[in-house]
Amino acid sequence: MRRRRQRFVGQAVLITGASSGIGAALAHQFAAEGADVALLARRRDRLEALAAEIQKTGHRAAVIACDVSRNGDLERAAGEARAAFGKIDVVVANAGFGVVGPLDTLSLEDYRRQLETNLFGVLRTVYATLEDLKRTRGRLVLVGSVSGHLGVPGSTAYTMSKFAVRGLAQSLGHELAAHGVAVTLISPGFVESELAQVDNRGVYRPAARRRPVPRLIVMSAERAARKIVTAIARRRRETVITGFGKVAVFLQRHVPWLVAAGISRFAIKGRREPR
Repeated sequence: MRRRRQRFVGQAVLITGASSGIGAALAHQFAAEGADVALLARRRDRLEALAAEIQKTGHRAAVIACDVSRNGDLERAAGEARAAFGKIDVVVANAGFGVVGPLDTLSLEDYRRQLETNLFGVLRTVYATLEDLKRTRGRLVLVGSVSGHLGVPGSTAYTMSKFAVRGLAQSLGHELAAHGVAVTLISPGFVESELAQVDNRGVYRPAARRRPVPRLIVMSAERAARKIVTAIARRRRETVITGFGKVAVFLQRHVPWLVAAGISRFAIKGRREPR
């Protein structure tokens, strides 16, 4: 039996949006590779259940209730993580949700709410932990999306937030290199998550149907987490997750006219808001 690699032994990892999906899977993966994990999200009950699972494997996990859209929450959370583990080596800004629908059905408040979490929530995370990462010459991970490379009708708010995250990651990568901090942008395609069950106000709708995406192009959160942790360990600038996502980004970069024609020809639209 092949031994699991232990690439993060003795390191402390802070993860926002850790209560489900990619965030929860990353917590398990980092712990399996020897790290202590600080779990941040709004749903404390979810975090406590996740922490209990991780602690059963002999690793440490700190539960920190936190809302990335609120000023001051990240500074408090970073302080609690620091107190628990003594340092912060890796920060994963993963918290986010998707505001969807045609522009003429959305208000400016919808766009503000989207950017408050998906963009300013990332910035709050960066500001709260930047000095920690400089001290440890650590790793900063920003979770974007394939939607940060191309947009489809009905997803203007979500797409613009992820385009902004991609720009932030590219610029920060240059700024922080002198401090020994690696910045990695993660651009997932279709990965199993609860994203399609969260409405435009950020409320989880468990009864909502999941998006009708062929299973063939949807990657499990566990497999995505393994690929993401490998990219972080190698200090890559960006990695696109899922084969379908890689193809979509490649085509958008090299033959954008073909992507535009395909979106028009097949009437491709973003997902609907869950009710």
